[in-house]
Amino acid sequence: MATPKVRIIKSDQLWEWLGAGWKDLWRAPAVSIPYGLLFVIMGYALIYLATARFHFILALTAGFMLVGPFLAMGLYDVSRRLEVGKTPTLGLALTAWRHNMLPILLFGLLIGVLMIVWVRLAALLFAVSFRDLTVDTSVSALFFSGGGLTFLMILTMVGAIIAALVFAISVVSIPMMLDRKIDFVTAVLTSLTAVRANPGPMALWAVLIVIFTGIGLLTFYIGVAIALPLIGHASWHAYKDLVEDDQIEAQPY
Repeated sequence: MATPKVRIIKSDQLWEWLGAGWKDLWRAPAVSIPYGLLFVIMGYALIYLATARFHFILALTAGFMLVGPFLAMGLYDVSRRLEVGKTPTLGLALTAWRHNMLPILLFGLLIGVLMIVWVRLAALLFAVSFRDLTVDTSVSALFFSGGGLTFLMILTMVGAIIAALVFAISVVSIPMMLDRKIDFVTAVLTSLTAVRANPGPMALWAVLIVIFTGIGLLTFYIGVAIALPLIGHASWHAYKDLVEDDQIEAQPY
């Protein structure tokens, strides 16, 4: 199958992406920051709904990183418009998915399935590790018992595997589907090719995304209002550096 050709990049370019993302954030703060605040509200809503089950709060917080690339779609659109001299708006950012509706919705369905799998696995691991825990004792049992630490280690490993899969299939696919009338499979294959061609820089990029997102989450979600727009805008520039505009190359399924 033919896909757009990907470039080989250097690790130094990652900092250029972050710099360009920071500039985009402050070129359109009236769009980027309210967009980020929507995710702060979403985070608090998820915590409220899962208050009675502390392990679900952990799973949903980690799951935030899984759905982040899809939910940040509007931020890619902001950077795309800034790049060509157009004025972005919050309304346009929130409806960016309409540019290439079916492939984007299919990708969203895939991410949704992976999110459900992740939450159910977390619940299963918790049920196997603990029995008859109250809400008050579950926090201390999670962090200060042998079973709790084992649960957290396994949860972290499983989450890392799912997160790595999501990163590999989404690192350029969503901005690519916004930028071009391209199908879902081609976008995912191009993303996988970009990761395979640049394993070192892409691994570092994944780590940086986790660090910035983690900082946002550790500030009780408030920092997400800046961290998510920064990573979202930077991811657009990552896509533009990684994928050739016109050239295509054959890829196996």
